[in-house]
Amino acid sequence: MADAKIIDGKAFAAGLRARVADGVAALKASHGVTPGLAVVLVGEDPASQVYVRSKERALVELGMNSFDHHEPADMAESDLLALIDRLNADPAVHGILVQLPLPKHIDSQKVLARIVPEKDADGFHVVNAGLLATGQPGAIVPCTPLGSLLLIRDTLGRDLKGKRALVLGRSNIVGKPMAQLLLQADCTVTMAHSRTADLPEECRRADILVAAVGRPEMVRGDWIKPGATVIDVGINRVAAAEPGKTRLVGDVAFDEAVKVAGAITPVPGGVGPMTIACLMLNTLAAACRAAGAPVPEEAALGSAR
Repeated sequence: MADAKIIDGKAFAAGLRARVADGVAALKASHGVTPGLAVVLVGEDPASQVYVRSKERALVELGMNSFDHHEPADMAESDLLALIDRLNADPAVHGILVQLPLPKHIDSQKVLARIVPEKDADGFHVVNAGLLATGQPGAIVPCTPLGSLLLIRDTLGRDLKGKRALVLGRSNIVGKPMAQLLLQADCTVTMAHSRTADLPEECRRADILVAAVGRPEMVRGDWIKPGATVIDVGINRVAAAEPGKTRLVGDVAFDEAVKVAGAITPVPGGVGPMTIACLMLNTLAAACRAAGAPVPEEAALGSAR
């Protein structure tokens, strides 16, 4: 059997960003509206700083407005909530993203809940989670699951009816919304986790396997159904062969899985680039809804048909 097709998330994300840029230009021309995203960073976490810079750069490249709020680590929770209130009330801001993790003295759930659902660019608000779970229009879908579904559709086609899908991981950010999206695509969905009985056997039944459990190379090659599509959401830093060096690996043992799967995302270069591209898509969609303009089809996948 030939090795699996490598799903090029970087290339697909580049195409998606180009489509978003076209949508931004069209919204400006038709409604005089420029989509704007406010990115709030509290503290100086190095990884968060890298993520925030890449998001802010992408906004500018696509013709959007970037409202940057870089706040000190000792910012009071009340001050952060007041900032969120101001951004909620600002008509130029269509999306709000608070970079996690926040400093320990700030209640992340309280902060995320303060963002009005229609500006929740990450799709984490309970109202958006509820809209997605019930298939109602207007849901903002978390970026990583949305990007994963777009890659699955690009690989297998738009019609996923009847496919057996397994989502490994039950987080509110990835696992649960991923399962909802696959259900609405008419897949038969199993949610599995670290306490699932006979997890390898459950995985072997899946035509589509989404690994989002946060354990380096947990999913072995013999867990995978021959020809299955494998989406590896994991990003884990582990020791490299060279002393003192590290490397990134996913939740799937890639070298084993690539010999069994039909298609697989690499780490890095698979799902990762899609996350920022989908954040841009969500911001455009929020601006379209605010202006009464048509929402891009790719941003509306959380709505039941």
